[in-house]
Amino acid sequence: MSAAAESKKIRVAVVGAGEFGRHHARVYRELENAELAGIYDQNWQRASAVAAEFQAPVLHGLEELQGRADAVSVAVPTVAHAEVGCRLLNMGLDVLIEKPMAVDLEEADALLDAARKNRRILQVGHVERFNPAVRAVEPILNRPLFFEVHRLGVFTPRSLDVDVIYDLMIHDLDILLALVNEPVTEVKAVGIPVLTDKVDIAHARLEFTSGAVANVTASRVSTERVRKMRFFQQHEYISLDYARRDALRIGVKKPGPQPEFGFEKLNAPAVEPLRAELETFIQCVRTRKEPPTNGAAGRAALALAGRVMASIQEHTARVQPVAVSARDNTSE
Repeated sequence: MSAAAESKKIRVAVVGAGEFGRHHARVYRELENAELAGIYDQNWQRASAVAAEFQAPVLHGLEELQGRADAVSVAVPTVAHAEVGCRLLNMGLDVLIEKPMAVDLEEADALLDAARKNRRILQVGHVERFNPAVRAVEPILNRPLFFEVHRLGVFTPRSLDVDVIYDLMIHDLDILLALVNEPVTEVKAVGIPVLTDKVDIAHARLEFTSGAVANVTASRVSTERVRKMRFFQQHEYISLDYARRDALRIGVKKPGPQPEFGFEKLNAPAVEPLRAELETFIQCVRTRKEPPTNGAAGRAALALAGRVMASIQEHTARVQPVAVSARDNTSE
């Protein structure tokens, strides 16, 4: 690649000016190798506010992106991901689409087909994959066998169009698939609605072909915010804190009745995960290399989330008649 091509800014627009879209616009405005080419949202006032905040043009429709942008971040509601994403890919634009990449696997496949047909970059917004804590543990992986994951948050009116599995847990499902790098053979899960008509809190137990097991809990109705993963591999234990963006490695230096342990804080460069994600997207647009969270990875996470949801539904169908019967007996 020539020096001129390397120095040329990638023109990138943001479609969807909600909370996620606003942050995408903020980061693109800060990146030296990107030019914020425009903001589009069906809500004109919201688009205008974000465009004014980050000195970008307001777009009146997706068709205005033709010739104006090289790439687009899509941060619209999940139900519109496939429709908007496919349209942009068919316009010849590279696309970063927020997670979950689509409502179902059929829509995910439509996005993958559009990217393949048009030879476009398709990246999925699994931003936690770019968390410094995750990046710090990747070089030291040694056949981990047990994971304990908690992703808990207080209630907010954001992303209530999807169950907590697709809102929060899918981050950890994506990371587990990347770290273990093996198929999931068994899924057992339970989940219930609390404040909405969707599943607000869920727990899943996953088993991989290697025998590795992961317990994953996600909640958006907790009293505190927790973002942690712990995993065990031969003679050591690793703890990640997504919120603090750090990781600790605890190894057995001397086994036996009086063991000795070694503690090592892993090198985790201080970088905002969203910035690292969007820098990767821009670089992939420039070099035409596949991003780590490409369409295939996004589809795999969505498929596993679907299996978790199916297990929850199966469990609910099993326990509901018991609960109804208990209430009927009480009323007598």
